[in-house]
Amino acid sequence: MSQSRNSNGQYVRRVTLPSGRSIEVVYFEPLAAEAATPLAHDPLQELHVCPRCDRDLVYPVDWEEASASHWEVELRCPNCEWTDVGTFDQATVDRFDEQLDLGTEVLVHDLRRMVQANMEAEAEAFAAALDANAILPEDF
Repeated sequence: MSQSRNSNGQYVRRVTLPSGRSIEVVYFEPLAAEAATPLAHDPLQELHVCPRCDRDLVYPVDWEEASASHWEVELRCPNCEWTDVGTFDQATVDRFDEQLDLGTEVLVHDLRRMVQANMEAEAEAFAAALDANAILPEDF
């Protein structure tokens, strides 16, 4: 999520949806009024780390804009089943989004590695079956 402000006080935020599509949201009120919005949580908190079990597995269940500069996010830890709903500033949510992107990259890398290993094992088993004449025309 990125944001910018122009000279007449309009506020533009680029949001990437879960589908991968990006949209721009334009706010016509100045941000100064939003700065006074109280936070439910520490703004320096790292949202991807569970406060109960200290694992970095927390993910968002649901989120929506609370104001022009804050998001209400429902969080869940799959390790200890901790859940919470809080309002967080844009910088905290941006850091969380970056951590989610890094986690996605790791998962995709591991998935590709596992698919490759499974395909190699299947190819070796098929080749061994061919060598042993264990595959007949009726098998197809």
